[in-house]
Amino acid sequence: MLSDLLQKIENRDAVIGIVGLGYVGLPLALRFAEVGYKIIGLDIDPGKVEQLMAGRSYIEHISGERIDGLLKSGFEATTDYSRATEADALILCVPTPLDKHREPDLSFVLDTADALVPHLRKGQILSLESTTYPGTTDEALMPRIQTRGFKVGEDFFLVYSPEREDPGNIKFNTQTIPKVCGGVTPNCLKAGIALYSTVIDRVVPVSSTRAAELTKLLENIHRAVNIGLVNEMKIVADKMNIDIYEVIRAAATKPFGFVPYYPGPGLGGHCIPIDPFYLTWKAREYGVNTRFIELAGEVNSAMPDFVIGKVVGALNDRRKSLNGSKILVLGLAYKKNVDDMRESPSVVLMERMENLGATIAYSDPHIPVFPKLRDHRHFDLESVELTPENVAGFDCVLIATDHDRFDYDVVKQHAQLIVDSRGRYLEPADHIVRS
Repeated sequence: MLSDLLQKIENRDAVIGIVGLGYVGLPLALRFAEVGYKIIGLDIDPGKVEQLMAGRSYIEHISGERIDGLLKSGFEATTDYSRATEADALILCVPTPLDKHREPDLSFVLDTADALVPHLRKGQILSLESTTYPGTTDEALMPRIQTRGFKVGEDFFLVYSPEREDPGNIKFNTQTIPKVCGGVTPNCLKAGIALYSTVIDRVVPVSSTRAAELTKLLENIHRAVNIGLVNEMKIVADKMNIDIYEVIRAAATKPFGFVPYYPGPGLGGHCIPIDPFYLTWKAREYGVNTRFIELAGEVNSAMPDFVIGKVVGALNDRRKSLNGSKILVLGLAYKKNVDDMRESPSVVLMERMENLGATIAYSDPHIPVFPKLRDHRHFDLESVELTPENVAGFDCVLIATDHDRFDYDVVKQHAQLIVDSRGRYLEPADHIVRS
C-alpha cells in the first residue's frame, strides 16, 4: 500500500482532496495544483463552492485570476463528501474554535471526520492541519478510521501537519514556510513527508503526531505570552507617561536577546486568541495548571476594556460622554492589510462601546460591508470613506487596525479626537491619545 501511494505522489498521479476551503485550505489547493496535482475541494459552505466554480475568490489576497488557473488545472469544488473516495490524500483544514465556555470545540474536525469515514478506502493518507491539543489525531481520528477495519500504518496513513499560513505576508508563502509533520507510525510519517515535500521547500519531521500538535501550540503560545508581556508593559508605561512604542523601538536596536512585539487593542486571528486555551484545557487532564499561559490570556483579554477606558477618558477631558458620542473605528480586520476578521478585537470594541451608548461606524478598505459573524452580533454597516468631512463629523476616531491604505494625514488634520491603539502616530499632538 505504501509503495503504491508513494509512487502516485512522486509521479503527480495522486488526487489531492482539500477539506475546508478557507484561509488555509484554498492556498494549499493552489499550491498543489501549481505542481500538477488534480485537486478536489470539499466544503460544507455551498456559497464558497459556487464562487470558486464561477472563478471568483472570497479571499482578498487571492485573485480571481488564480482561481481561474485553478479551474483550468481540473480543480473541482463540491459539498459532496462522497467524492473523498476519489482522493489519494485528504487534508483537513477546518476551524477549531473555542466554545462559549472557552474550551476546545472540535465539532468541525469530528463532524468532518464522521462525514469522511464512510468514503475512506485503503491506500489513502489523511492529514489534519487544524490547530488542536496533543492527542487529537491518535485519540479522535485514528479510532474513527479503524472502524473501517483499516490498519493505520499499513493500509491507511495518518499524519498531523499544522498549518502556518500568515494571510497578507508578502515575505513568506505556502511553499516557502517550513512544514512540520508527525505520523502515527513511521510509515505514516514517510507518506506525510513524501506528500508535503512535493509542494513545500522544507519539511520538518517530528517523532509523533502529538509532538507536531504541541509544536503548533508552542509557536502561538510564545507569541501570546510575549504580546501579553508587552500589553502589560503598555499599561505600566501609560501610568508613567512614557511612550511604549518609543521604548520598543529603542529596545529593538539591540542586536541580540530581544525580539520586538507590539501591543494592541486585543488579540485577533485564528491562532493567538484561541490556541493557548487548547493546551491549558488538555494540561488539566495531567494535573498541570498552566499559570503563565493563563495569565497572558487574562492580560490580553483585558485590552479592549483598557482601550475603551482611554476613549472614555479622552472624551471626558473634552466634556463629552461616550454615551451619545459618534465613534469611528478604523480597521475591522484582526491585523493590518488583510480582510481576515477572525476573532478581531475591533468587533469586541464596537459591541462594548455601542452597549455603553455610543453610535458606531467603521472604515476598512479591505472590508466594504460588515459581514455576518458566527460569535458576534451583526452591525448593519458599510465602510465609511475617510473624507475630511466624514472624519470631522465624529467625536472620536479609534485606530483599531492600522491598515497602510488609510490616509493618516487626513485623519490627523480633521479628526476632533484620535485614540491610537496601534502607535501609528509617532509625534504627540493635543488631540491624539495613545491607548
